[in-house]
Amino acid sequence: MRYSDDIIEEVRMKNDIVDVVSQYVKLTRKGSSYFGLCPFHNEKTPSFSVTPSKQMYYCFGCGAGGNVFNFVMEYENYSFGEALSHLADRAGVQLPRIEYSSEAREKAKQRETLLEINRQAAQYFYYQLRRESGQIGYRYLTDRGLSDETIRKFGLGYSDKFSDDLYKFLKGKGYDDDQLRDSGLFNVDERHGMYDKFWNRVIFPIMDVNNRVIGFGGRVMGDGKPKYLNSPETKIFDKSRNLYGLNVARTSRKPYLILCEGYMDVISMHQSGFTNAVASLGTSLTSGHASLLKRYTQEVLLLYDSDEAGVKAALRAIPILREAGINSRVVDLKPHKDPDEFIKTEGAEAFQQRLDQARDSFMFRVSVSEKDFPMEEPQGQNRFFERCARLLLELSDELERNLYIEAIVRQYHRYGISVEDLRKRVNTLAMKGTPIEQRQQPKTVEARQAQKKESAADKAQKLMLTWLVTYPGIFDTVEKYLSPGDFIVPLYHEVAEMLFEQHAQGDVNPARLLNSFTDSEEQREVASLFNATIHLETMEEQERAFSDTLIRIKQESLAEKNKNWDPTDMAGLQELVKAKKELEDLGRKRQQLHISFE
Repeated sequence: MRYSDDIIEEVRMKNDIVDVVSQYVKLTRKGSSYFGLCPFHNEKTPSFSVTPSKQMYYCFGCGAGGNVFNFVMEYENYSFGEALSHLADRAGVQLPRIEYSSEAREKAKQRETLLEINRQAAQYFYYQLRRESGQIGYRYLTDRGLSDETIRKFGLGYSDKFSDDLYKFLKGKGYDDDQLRDSGLFNVDERHGMYDKFWNRVIFPIMDVNNRVIGFGGRVMGDGKPKYLNSPETKIFDKSRNLYGLNVARTSRKPYLILCEGYMDVISMHQSGFTNAVASLGTSLTSGHASLLKRYTQEVLLLYDSDEAGVKAALRAIPILREAGINSRVVDLKPHKDPDEFIKTEGAEAFQQRLDQARDSFMFRVSVSEKDFPMEEPQGQNRFFERCARLLLELSDELERNLYIEAIVRQYHRYGISVEDLRKRVNTLAMKGTPIEQRQQPKTVEARQAQKKESAADKAQKLMLTWLVTYPGIFDTVEKYLSPGDFIVPLYHEVAEMLFEQHAQGDVNPARLLNSFTDSEEQREVASLFNATIHLETMEEQERAFSDTLIRIKQESLAEKNKNWDPTDMAGLQELVKAKKELEDLGRKRQQLHISFE
């Protein structure tokens, strides 16, 4: 169940979006809107707008947008329920108690119990590190150069050599074996019964972005195996959708995040001032990781170990990040193995220089490919440039592809390759229908949408929706010619239906409309529908743009109906004939469509 629409709207209306956003972003009034630097991507020129009349925000740089709920959800990484509760408290609105189903209550209770067990375990491990028996773990951490402040900041701990200490501690807190088994902190077998999963290890608590302990990593003291051990996946821990250190890194507000390999890499970098470092949790980078990163940054620096395994990890990560719409660069740590070793040897300033010199990820892939071929031989050179052409075909943007063609030719001009030679090779492969294009198609819906080219019809529909919410006075004219059914993009159609219904009720309210969308990608896209722009100076230009837009929408609507018409449907045929006549009449009346954008 959820709160009623009336309660949600009451909370929204009592939290003016300018007041709320001003707590996070410095805003300056320009005309009817406020502008500031976007908190969701790095920029030097303000493109982040807040419009009081719409009670919405929108960034013309990165596309982030929505109402006051969306802003708090994006900035604080809250769920909708958490954002609603936060804003209700801020406005002094008492939220009614919601009666959940028994199943929903049970799931929520299980999650709360597991989170509490993990919190208790983290406190226990932290305490053990300070005891005499934990000195082996404490010395390991301080010998690695970690300060007491860093140990406290990351909640580092120690699990004793006895394999039932934590079990006895948590049993003493009243938890039963089923709850402890579900926590992932214990192993169970017929011979030993239930016993601690982590023992004789330095412990790294794993936190989600809201600083809740959801799992643990442990580094063995001595020569035991495995060297590193992680919590298994549980109802609160999915290692493919969480990143170590992101709870801290997400607040750094730096223009990029640094992705490295392990716990100690992240911790040592944070201690040295590089607080935007994160690491995957004992697994290769996944699309889930990339989607999570995309919420906080537009660029990632890959900082894997400089050995062969690190290079392979970088090569796997680059296309995953690209598919999620994230730019990436690769940092060269040589001659050092990892960031911890580099910083201790060269210092933080030299490390920052390496970050600044990070290599373009596409050119990194090209340079790694070069090592696969005997470049002293003509055949080896030919095969290498064939590989380059295949890599270039992965780039769907023609300008980007041409720029990389030129970059490759500049770097490898010693082999006599020209821009035209390489472009011909790329075109030849494209004409052959090389399967590389199919293999590189984005796997996620979000990635496919990001690559989809916006058509003129889509732009026309977005522009009309923006005008309808910005200048509700044009509704009377629009309704003579358009209905929600003429907006043929499914999401646009849904939004149009809501707007037309709001107008019929006498209250066009885009911020309230947005309450109906809970998916973050849909929220962004709906927000963009109310912020389409076109530069119009004179009244004549306004009227021409309006009539052109209206006719374009009607043309596309008619074409869509014609495409889907069943030849046996005579009533449908009559509708098509009628729609075509209306379009012809509209074309003749083009000069009579007087409207005012006021």
